[in-house]
Amino acid sequence: GLGFGSGKPDHSRGRRVMSKHITGPLDRFRVLDLTRIRSGPTCVKQFADWGADVIKIEPPDDNSGYADRNSSDFQNLHRNKRSLTLDLKSTEGRDILMRLVDQADVLVENFRPGVKKRLGLDWDSLHARNPKLVLGSISGFGQTGPYAERPGFDQVAQGMGGLMSVTGLPGQGPVRVGIPIADLTAGMFCATGILMALLDRERTGVGQWVQSSLLQAQVAMLDFQAARWLIDGVVPEQAGNNHPTAVPMGVYPTSDGSMNIAVTGNRMWQDFCTVIDRPDLVNDARFSTARLRLEHRDTLNALLFDITRTRTSADLTEALIATGIPCGPINRIDAVFADPQVAALDMVVEVEHPRRGIQKVLGQPIVLSGATPVMHSATPDAGQHSDALLHELGISNAEVAALKERKVV
Repeated sequence: GLGFGSGKPDHSRGRRVMSKHITGPLDRFRVLDLTRIRSGPTCVKQFADWGADVIKIEPPDDNSGYADRNSSDFQNLHRNKRSLTLDLKSTEGRDILMRLVDQADVLVENFRPGVKKRLGLDWDSLHARNPKLVLGSISGFGQTGPYAERPGFDQVAQGMGGLMSVTGLPGQGPVRVGIPIADLTAGMFCATGILMALLDRERTGVGQWVQSSLLQAQVAMLDFQAARWLIDGVVPEQAGNNHPTAVPMGVYPTSDGSMNIAVTGNRMWQDFCTVIDRPDLVNDARFSTARLRLEHRDTLNALLFDITRTRTSADLTEALIATGIPCGPINRIDAVFADPQVAALDMVVEVEHPRRGIQKVLGQPIVLSGATPVMHSATPDAGQHSDALLHELGISNAEVAALKERKVV
């Protein structure tokens, strides 16, 4: 079966050992993946990595230009799946898909609302056919409302959802975050919703329609910045590397670079002043409370910059950690994966590709005491499992050959 059982962490090599017998917490579920780009695949990856039988449905001739199958990005996103190519514009292709729907627990799609209606993949049609099916839908702006039919894109959602207005240096103008955070969080929120619907199905016997969107996810991720407006009536502005509401908290220069330091509360402020050998600052009338430190942020930071510049990052980190003050380096990506703590957390795993050999991909940031995710297969070639999947539906070799001849598969 598919899933995850006996793979155990191997900290000496910083990766998980692959297991031949694969079992896992989600191995009783079959998921149909009709997603593309990033938000949908991010959602489905959570199921693929924890044991579900994920079937990726793809067009026989994908000339969309949406993704390079050989790219590191595509290889990282689509591991642990089986691939079936189907022409969903054809009646035969849709019929085969519906036979899969009859057996599936979950279908995930990120078509625009009008497109899925034309394909017969709308909630009413799918629910009527298989009442137990959970449908996960991710869109740019939601399934209803004035923007429902608009195409979605991560950076567009970052802008419309307010994130770009609070990112970057003061007065710099809007700045996007360096990762597709709206895509990623929409996928994660959808995965969480699907898991809730599957749990509820155990009680009711009926599936649900789970919806998320890039805009909803981005607005939700505003978190305390949204609360500042909703509750306090404050419109947050760009704060650069400074924390919007706490000082000293942010990026501080050192003699050999820079580092992050986060000082919260008066006790930690006192300890910080001791570490930097400036106990006089504790009772300085300008800095004696959190509110005053925020009010005089520029003055305080100018003082602190002159002090931290005299210390190396390693020296200052060691001294601050000894007193319980959060701090750390600002790593480039290569340094992230050289960090021994990242290695200990198994954030890099390996999967064997039949042509590319061993590939390193990102691991899961979730730890379960009774299961460990194992990379049981690399990202498949388009249609790699078409014959096997069609045979599972009872379709003969001759019928498969005919379907290929007609370019249905």
